[in-house]
Amino acid sequence: MEKKLEELQQEALEKIGNTNEVDELEKLQVEFLGKNGKVTGVLRSMGNLPPEKRPVIGKFANKVKNKIEKELQTRLQELKVQQEKARLAQEAIDITLPGKKISRGRLHPMQLIINQLEDLFLRMGFAIETGPDVETDYYNFEALNIPQNHPARDMQDTFYVEGDLLLRTHTSPVQIRTMEKQAPPIRIITVGKCYRVDELDATHSPVFHQLEGLVIDHGISFSHLKGVLIAVTREIFGEERDVRFRPSYFPFTEPSAEVDVSCFKCQGEGCSLCSRTGWLEILGAGMVNPRVLEMSGIDAEKYTGFAFGMGLDRMAMYKYQIEDIRHLWDNDLRFLKQF
Repeated sequence: MEKKLEELQQEALEKIGNTNEVDELEKLQVEFLGKNGKVTGVLRSMGNLPPEKRPVIGKFANKVKNKIEKELQTRLQELKVQQEKARLAQEAIDITLPGKKISRGRLHPMQLIINQLEDLFLRMGFAIETGPDVETDYYNFEALNIPQNHPARDMQDTFYVEGDLLLRTHTSPVQIRTMEKQAPPIRIITVGKCYRVDELDATHSPVFHQLEGLVIDHGISFSHLKGVLIAVTREIFGEERDVRFRPSYFPFTEPSAEVDVSCFKCQGEGCSLCSRTGWLEILGAGMVNPRVLEMSGIDAEKYTGFAFGMGLDRMAMYKYQIEDIRHLWDNDLRFLKQF
């Protein structure tokens, strides 16, 4: 029996020394020292020995068992140290390598235009007002001197929600809401989305952005309007830009004008961007129609004012020379990173 125990000890020690996995060590422990293990099986057969030999064999068997257990624990610690070294080596950082470049975000070109304009108007003493995207027919049309049978309604193909609710076709309803709740003097701008039934192409979109301005006070004239708009266009497009006012028509202003800025691509010589005219149309403006003032509760005999509205999508296209309006909303990072 002693020889059998010696052979088992030798077998166990050889297997333990050749094992490189913790899971394998656990299997060896079960194989030799488990409930049905090889050493345990030998110990169970001690009942067949003469009584005088049992103490001697029992002492030797415990010695073998302890030796195997000690080797298992020693090898287990060695493997854990090796695994830890391997993990640390794998996770090590070479501090001599160049660092990873952090990708920085960019402001959208539309947001750049909005920020620049809002900052300019705040410096000029304007306040910023907001209004709902879903409007009533009254605020979007009637209060702006566009009754049900007015031909100007044909100029704005409208998304109707239900009843007299619609998606606003311009930001002008904010002017009416402001005049109703605030007595003159009034000097405000509003920035927001507008909606019109339109085909999406290089220069048109059913969803676009406008910046609207309104000034109401004693003695406001067209000269004040021109001064503000010239300052705005030169702030956005450069001091060297020429500005011209062309007579136009809007139901809510009288007189009305379209405002153009000299083409910055061809310097007014004529190119594809400006359709060979040398000018780029950027906004519409005019003196607030007295009827609009009266409908909003402001005495048109005491006060006058001007209003203007500019398409920010087109402003961004002109300023950054973007050929297709769809680039603004394609969410292409290659395009956005240019700004």
